[in-house]
Amino acid sequence: MRDVTGRATVSGVAAGTPVAGRAVDALLSLSGQTLPLLRQWVGSDPGSGVARALLSLATGDRWDDAVLKEQLSIAHRDALAAGEREASLVYGVFLHTHRQYRLTADHLVEHFVRWPADEQAGLMLGAFSSCGDAAYRAHGDALMEQQAAVAGPENWPWVSWLASTRAEQGRVREAYELAGQALGLYPRSGVAAHALAHAEHELGTGRASADFLDQWLRADPQAVQTRHLNWHAALQSIACGDFPDARRRADTALARTDVGMRAATNWRLLLAGQTPAGQSEPDQVRELLAAPGGMAEVFHTFNLALALAVEAATDDLHILARRAAADERPDFRDVLAPVVQALAEVTAGRPRVALDLLTGLGEQAERIGGVRVEREIIQDTLARALVDAGEHVRAATLLHHRTTTRRHHTYEDLLLAARTPANLAGPH
Repeated sequence: MRDVTGRATVSGVAAGTPVAGRAVDALLSLSGQTLPLLRQWVGSDPGSGVARALLSLATGDRWDDAVLKEQLSIAHRDALAAGEREASLVYGVFLHTHRQYRLTADHLVEHFVRWPADEQAGLMLGAFSSCGDAAYRAHGDALMEQQAAVAGPENWPWVSWLASTRAEQGRVREAYELAGQALGLYPRSGVAAHALAHAEHELGTGRASADFLDQWLRADPQAVQTRHLNWHAALQSIACGDFPDARRRADTALARTDVGMRAATNWRLLLAGQTPAGQSEPDQVRELLAAPGGMAEVFHTFNLALALAVEAATDDLHILARRAAADERPDFRDVLAPVVQALAEVTAGRPRVALDLLTGLGEQAERIGGVRVEREIIQDTLARALVDAGEHVRAATLLHHRTTTRRHHTYEDLLLAARTPANLAGPH
């Protein structure tokens, strides 16, 4: 629907207070004004359980358990008084903020039966992929498609989410069109801008994509995804061979705490024979691995392994690979362990061992977590190992779909260029 100014709004918001509508729009669009507006909403309507719950959803990872429990208890009490839909939404937020992703997903299925295309519930659909279960992920995709169809083509949040789903499914052209459609409806949709970045990565748009992201961010420098979208822009700079820009973004737009994005940028630069940006200190990475939660999630641990690879910390990688191999969790034991071991072999200048490890992994590499753009770096590493082992034809075949479909593929060309394997990584 549209408000009296003609601006696209989401269903169910216009009936609330002005600050409520602005706060929900900000949250759905990942605006830099999200937290101030949510706090203003809670302050102006302290009895709104939904307002308090959405603030908890946006900030719960910064609160300790006692504060989170207290806020959600108040929210649920107030939501019960408001109605069944409100109570159901707040209960979903409770499950999601406590990382009960399977229970969240199961609850959302029931919630959407009663309240189809509820945008505020749509904020939690990431629970399906967070379950780490392929069946749940597929169910989440199907539910997304169903709800987007119910919402219709004029509903920018659902069109944005559908664009993200299509991008992750590899349906790149559809993702590109849907992201453009959503941005046409609501130009500040951060979800759509992010989906477009994913689609344009697959298309190898290069400088045009980086320029769009810079322009989009100038309108809201505090947008929730500022650093992440700058990372996407850095990847586009790498794609078209503008390596100084990629290093600049890694050094200025990414924080010291963005270890994964910095490592993913630097490892790509190294694979392409380029000088990396400023690296993370090895001691920082070791501290993160040793901290509680350092090996709680497979993709987080993989990012820390990439950071060690950038530093050519071969011994650390061997240790991490042994820890992963001894882990009871299959994704750690069967997927992460060989990937980390392969990184160790690459940094030690033994590409043939690395390629055997990664080739044997096959499609199981998807279990490392993350999304397509992030997992692609495993294929990059395999391509580099193949070339360094003299398997140029196999490497070219591996990257054929990228070099033939991406408009800019300087990066892929450099991955396929022969050079001395022993110098891939080392102290920089």
